[in-house]
Amino acid sequence: MGFWNTRGLRGSALEDLVNFTNDYYRQRGLALFQKIPTPITPVEVSNEKRIITLAYFDKQSTVDYIGVVQGIAVCFDAKETTLKSLPIQNIHPHQIAFMKDFQKQNGISFLLVYFSAIDSFYFLPFETLEQYWTDSQKGGRKSIPLSAFEEQYHIKHKNGILQYLDVINTYLINQE
Repeated sequence: MGFWNTRGLRGSALEDLVNFTNDYYRQRGLALFQKIPTPITPVEVSNEKRIITLAYFDKQSTVDYIGVVQGIAVCFDAKETTLKSLPIQNIHPHQIAFMKDFQKQNGISFLLVYFSAIDSFYFLPFETLEQYWTDSQKGGRKSIPLSAFEEQYHIKHKNGILQYLDVINTYLINQE
């Protein structure tokens, strides 16, 4: 099993931004998303600081968020990279399996990816993710290049809100 330690807080700024955005959408009745916590069992706890310093994962998590957007089931995982590509190793087999099963139930699965090197957010549809994942498992490229992220799926960041509902709408229109 994997272990969690203080490095487990990586990406928390992205998570905070997504949580803030999701709360904004909920308050306006536009969407409802739930953050899915990763189940852990504490091993070491700092009583002075009241924090968990070492823990192990009880089981693998699925995706970061599950919700509904005006009657449409949606799940997504938020990923951050300092590179101009997204390493496939950042995506786990159980996440691919879950997202694929979610799609089979007519839900929408995607990655919300933050490229910190260029300060840009993108929506990566599951179909594109699955293609790169499958290719990498057959010995192909081990990352998804920035060029694979379509400009129409660039997520605007305005007033502290990620405008990803607009991009979901674009995706739905393209699927028709």
